[in-house]
Amino acid sequence: MCGIAGWVDWSMDLSKQKETLKNMTNSIIHRGPDAEGFWFSEHAAFGHRRLIVIDPEGGLQPMLYKDGETTVSLTFNGEIYNYQELRIELEHLGHVFQTKSDTEVLLHAYLEWKEDCVQHLNGIFAFGIWDEKLQRLMLARDHLGVKPLFFAQRDKSVIFGSEIKVLLSHPNVQAEVDTEGLSEIFCLGPMRTPGHAVFKDIHEVRGGHYILFTSNKTESKQYWKLKSKPHTDNINTTVNTIQSILEDTVKRQLVADRPVVTMLSGGLDSSGLTGLAGDEFKQIGKTLHTYSLTFTNEERDFEEDFLRRDRDEPWVQRVSEHVGTQHHSFELGSEKLIENLLVPMRARDLPGVGELETSLYLLFREMKKDATVALSGESADEVFSGYPWFHQEEFLKADIFPWNVNYAYITEILSEDLKTKINPIDYQKQRFQEAVHEIPFLEGENDLQTKQRQMSYMFITRFLPFMLERKDRTSMMTGFEVRVPFCDYRLVEYLWNVPFEIKSIDNIEKGILRRAFQTVLPTDVCYRKKSAYPSTKDNDYLQGISEWMLDILNDSTSPILPLINVEKVRSIALGTDEIITGNEARGLIDYLLQVNSWLQEYQIKLI
Repeated sequence: MCGIAGWVDWSMDLSKQKETLKNMTNSIIHRGPDAEGFWFSEHAAFGHRRLIVIDPEGGLQPMLYKDGETTVSLTFNGEIYNYQELRIELEHLGHVFQTKSDTEVLLHAYLEWKEDCVQHLNGIFAFGIWDEKLQRLMLARDHLGVKPLFFAQRDKSVIFGSEIKVLLSHPNVQAEVDTEGLSEIFCLGPMRTPGHAVFKDIHEVRGGHYILFTSNKTESKQYWKLKSKPHTDNINTTVNTIQSILEDTVKRQLVADRPVVTMLSGGLDSSGLTGLAGDEFKQIGKTLHTYSLTFTNEERDFEEDFLRRDRDEPWVQRVSEHVGTQHHSFELGSEKLIENLLVPMRARDLPGVGELETSLYLLFREMKKDATVALSGESADEVFSGYPWFHQEEFLKADIFPWNVNYAYITEILSEDLKTKINPIDYQKQRFQEAVHEIPFLEGENDLQTKQRQMSYMFITRFLPFMLERKDRTSMMTGFEVRVPFCDYRLVEYLWNVPFEIKSIDNIEKGILRRAFQTVLPTDVCYRKKSAYPSTKDNDYLQGISEWMLDILNDSTSPILPLINVEKVRSIALGTDEIITGNEARGLIDYLLQVNSWLQEYQIKLI
């Protein structure tokens, strides 16, 4: 994993713009603390920050290929999991390699297949390639968009990077937010419309897409998308296929020249991956290390609710003992959570979900002391239709995103002026309908099946990107790589067409995955009731952020004040509001604190 930065300008000589590129690249030094690299030509300049995972000596970037009239430069973030097979294929086609890195394999894949190289890749990646002969820039992103990539076009130039802050470090890119950007923040946030980056004229390369830029043309192409077809496999074949893909995926994603561990919550997803990884470790005579998170006084404060059925720790110990891992539990207190609340916002360059992201960041910072790479269970709920919303008619029939259904109160916390400008409900419906028009529905499905396919599409293409962004930024802020086996595109393609009644076989969410993991987990773990990612229930946390919010409301210079209904937010912070209470109040305060600091620290100009 790494961080990339680049600048292409067909109208000026960039070989003398070293200071600008260095500033852009160093803005993401956290993504690659191990090494840096720069490359300049007349019209293209690339920067790279490296986190060493594979081939410490041979994977230096930007990587250049030069032979006769051919000059191609690559700056790349991510991992190509099938690089060993690709290398053999390319060697048979006459390519000669100088290193053992997946970076060089990607470079030669482009030399052989040009932009069609993405069709040959299995991995998580975001890269920029400059083809000197064609005077062309190619930007590409992996199938699900696990690795980030942003860009901005200015006259005859393209500026790009792994994070928004790379672009904002360029003198031609300003931190401006227009009405559409505010709509993204207050109507959809912290989720975003795919391709949109909130900041005016800053865009995101969508997952499964590449973009070709020349001096007079920009061409975006979707190289991968979900395709609907009847599922003809029986139950046993479906289970076996899932097992086969996951076993292969985990084996590939354990390849690294640095220590690899797994995150373990005791839930189905992380436990299953831990079981598979543990088997691989045993075959080579090693012990897998696992990590989990707890909160101070969690046992005292825990209360069962809709999202959290029981505590994780007993299940974590159960899985660790069964698999034979060396487990590490990290405890967090409210003071540390509040102290670091804004770090994920600075990592994302956008407001986020507060404490949930802060705890992840602090966990990764702790894990970084012992390892460089971890496997995590993100996307299992999206791919296997594991959320309770899939069972509830209210959400299946809604004309807005299911996670927005209970957020109608958002209009109450906005100022009258902002409500008039952005019209929150209409904006949510508009973005929802845009997503509906993309869906490859399957002819012959009944109304319920159609609605379930629709919801599945929303979670894979709208909700999952936020989850992946959260995991990428909070981990890479500490120079730590997180891999997500459930995002293997082969698994996503297969599960897309497995009917919901098979996914939820045995009358339980993700029933088919529970069956698949019975070969590596105890039955009671396989059938543990679903429990969400943990959050603190300590009243000290709510009190701390509420006092912080009140300080902002009492400061006339706070940039958020013109955007919100101050008295409504004050009542929420004081705990006197009758409608917005409990977890909703805490989440809202978390978010508004970050919005205010984001406006302030990034010196956002509202236009």
